[in-house]
Amino acid sequence: MKRFFGLFLVVLLSVGQLTGCKSEALDEKDPSAQTNALKSIYNGELERNVTLRILENDTAIEQGYFKQLIDAFNEKYKDYGIVAVDANMDQRSNLADDGPYGYGPDVLYQANDSIMKYVKGKHIYPIPAESLESFSQIPENAWEAYKSEVDGKPYYMGVPVNVQTSMLFYRKDMLPKDWETNWDDNKNKVPDMVENWNALYKYSKATVESGTGKYGYMRSLYDVYFSSGFLFSYGGYIFGDHNTNPKEVGLSAGNAEVGANVLLKLASVMNEECIDDSITVNGYSKIADGTYFATMTTPDVYTLFIKELALEYEKQGMSTEKAKALAEENLVVAGLPMLPASGDLTEENPELIPQKAMGGINGYAISAYTKAPNASLAFVEFAASYEMIMKRQELLGSIPARSDAAKAVGGVSEIVFNNLNEGNVVVMPSITEMVQVWSPSETFFTDLAKDAFRTSDKKYTSLEELKSGLKVVDQQIYDAIHTLSN
Repeated sequence: MKRFFGLFLVVLLSVGQLTGCKSEALDEKDPSAQTNALKSIYNGELERNVTLRILENDTAIEQGYFKQLIDAFNEKYKDYGIVAVDANMDQRSNLADDGPYGYGPDVLYQANDSIMKYVKGKHIYPIPAESLESFSQIPENAWEAYKSEVDGKPYYMGVPVNVQTSMLFYRKDMLPKDWETNWDDNKNKVPDMVENWNALYKYSKATVESGTGKYGYMRSLYDVYFSSGFLFSYGGYIFGDHNTNPKEVGLSAGNAEVGANVLLKLASVMNEECIDDSITVNGYSKIADGTYFATMTTPDVYTLFIKELALEYEKQGMSTEKAKALAEENLVVAGLPMLPASGDLTEENPELIPQKAMGGINGYAISAYTKAPNASLAFVEFAASYEMIMKRQELLGSIPARSDAAKAVGGVSEIVFNNLNEGNVVVMPSITEMVQVWSPSETFFTDLAKDAFRTSDKKYTSLEELKSGLKVVDQQIYDAIHTLSN
């Protein structure tokens, strides 16, 4: 463990400005005072006979990964008397509220935007990132999600574990029997409707018009996380200067209204459940019973889809083993379809562009209120190891942030990892102002979805009206950050 801390003492020279450390004040002109203060946090000696409370993702707990993680860690460090346990808190618990009163976890796993909101209040400790085994295996733009700068010096406040972004989930066994003949224009043995949105829109429209009560693509449009990518694909963005400058809000930037129009067109081949969170809630069961052909969601819920689909097959009389095997064969997770450059989903032979998607970098951070920072750091490195990241991927279907793990898994993991490197995964801003984005954007996307079902009172009948609507959202976000907060 001592190898973690030598570099740490050199890199983090202003830790008192970033953390909730209650040790002696730092004297910027006295390096020895800084070193002494740092040693009061991380002295390189593992604490003995301590219990670490770990706040994990609910799905990881439900699917059994978390138990395997803490069991393995506890076995490795049993000679030190270090025991990791479930913090037994809601995964959305607020460290800023709980930590000062001793109720918070020692280590927490959350998305980058959630973790980084604790930096300003000095609720988490910086991580000696460059001394960790995983540092060189994690790409720079993943580390960027956890970077904070003080006086031009970088500090990493968390360790990236996996990449969250939008993926297309679909039922292979619901493809048309003639798809290889009539739905594979480029003859690459991949169905057109999972390669580009024009074909998926066409297929969804035909499915609805068949009168069977089934649908093609279905997704709750109000969900900003999944809908915003359509804006990004045509030039929209959240904040200026690569999502670091909240003085500039740009959801309406570029031709973002074209992306909004794509969403409006997709809503027209769904039902009114796309207006609220109904599809988000019922997506697992509706994919399983064949009501929906496809949806968009994050890779870490793959096992929940498999579980629901396997149960459906068991109802048909299959054994548990055969049902699970068939579910894994028929449920396919793919990258997002390509978008038409024109934004016209009815265009034949369109020029196609990659779809951008909002994403997040989930990772671990260490509470500034822990009484065992060295043991907490040991847990973080253990959880970010190749072995545990591979186990996490196996049980949860998550996309590793480690390049070696992503390459080993291959397939979708490697696609997402490459999309992250190429900038097609737009990582959520790691600044506190991000919290003001959700409500105004959600209201707009909800209204947009409603418009697909309005008759004479439609609000968005032109690209100009969509542009105006997005500009209103930008202003609402700006006001919430700068005017109302003051």
